[in-house]
Amino acid sequence: MHATALIAEDEPLLAQALLNELQRLWPQLQVLATTGNGEAAVDQALSLRPDVCFFDIRMPGKNGVEAAQALAEDWPDEAPGIAPFPLIVFVTAYEQYAVQAFEAAAVDYVLKPVEPGRLAQTCTRLQSLLVRRSSAGGSVEAAVEQLRSLLQAPGVARPAAAPLQVIQASVGQAIHMVPLADVVYFEAADKYVRVLTAQREYLIRTSLRELLPQLDAQQFWQVHRSVVVRAGAIETAVRDEAGKLHLTLRERPERLGVSRMYAHLFKAM
Repeated sequence: MHATALIAEDEPLLAQALLNELQRLWPQLQVLATTGNGEAAVDQALSLRPDVCFFDIRMPGKNGVEAAQALAEDWPDEAPGIAPFPLIVFVTAYEQYAVQAFEAAAVDYVLKPVEPGRLAQTCTRLQSLLVRRSSAGGSVEAAVEQLRSLLQAPGVARPAAAPLQVIQASVGQAIHMVPLADVVYFEAADKYVRVLTAQREYLIRTSLRELLPQLDAQQFWQVHRSVVVRAGAIETAVRDEAGKLHLTLRERPERLGVSRMYAHLFKAM
């Protein structure tokens, strides 16, 4: 069957080997592009709308799981004329315990170095899924559920780190000790993280990826791939006419958008 694909792999030789095997096993598959980092993979996928994405787990910038998550968050809402969300295949060198987590999350994977027999099974499965999807339609929400399960699976979730008590933010020659209880939300900003309190804003030289394991998940909720908010600082979660969730805060005027990946956090008790 005819289909399109995108390959995201930061090792050129492995990318070429995967491309060669796909051309041999599935001649009707058109590989639209190859890229070597997670950010570019998301941009290319949103632009080209492939049927299948092969995402390496370990890539510069966003890793494969984070790239898939970002793609799920930014993919347009389902509507006539909108391409279905692509099927994601992870390319991984993880040990067996982590591979079991991928299987449990109901997403396909291939191990490095790619074995033709295993890749043939993947191609067969993808063709079957694409045939079924052509009659039933693709579902972004189904993909979100799979990715959410994967992010929570043992061997994939980030390990816990020692919990922070204060944020040490440098301002000029001074280091401000900001209690976590004063933080309203964190927002990723390039190579920094913005720390917003009721009265002030600080910049810390770290990434949200590094910060997250040091925060209490019961107190600080990730509501977007670039935003983490203190749960006690949220006043309301309001759904607009398009069905998008937005948060109002007790101590700041901003409204924060909630991505579809984290909308499940906001349900009435």
